[in-house]
Amino acid sequence: MSTPIIVQYTINAPAEKVWNALTDQDEMKSWYFDIQDFELKVGNKFNFYEPGGENKYHHQCEILEIIPNKKLKHTWAYPDFSDLKTTVTWELQPEDDGTLVKLTHEDIENFKNLGDGFSRENFTGGWRSILGQSLKQYLEK
Repeated sequence: MSTPIIVQYTINAPAEKVWNALTDQDEMKSWYFDIQDFELKVGNKFNFYEPGGENKYHHQCEILEIIPNKKLKHTWAYPDFSDLKTTVTWELQPEDDGTLVKLTHEDIENFKNLGDGFSRENFTGGWRSILGQSLKQYLEK
């Protein structure tokens, strides 16, 4: 049985504002990735590379589930390295002081044979940085 990576932070912003940051191409560029072919539609596949212009890691995702202002679920894969996929779920829960953002990354062991860059620790650190620094700072500015 696999143990998912779970990262969560409370962000001092309403759920609608967090949702827009997660699903609007222009906003995503400011804190996440530049995803040219993102469209908020179940079945939509989108592609992107890590920032910095090296284009070493082609990410490919497919949207599986959308509950506006509450949940976005999509696959997460590296087609240049493996046919296997993982699943990322973003969940938003309104709180008195903002929105609890919970990210769950499942089946991460599918990438265990791809090298250190795909380690559980690497993903955990990356998600903590993306949620706890990039997204939080972007929305609380």
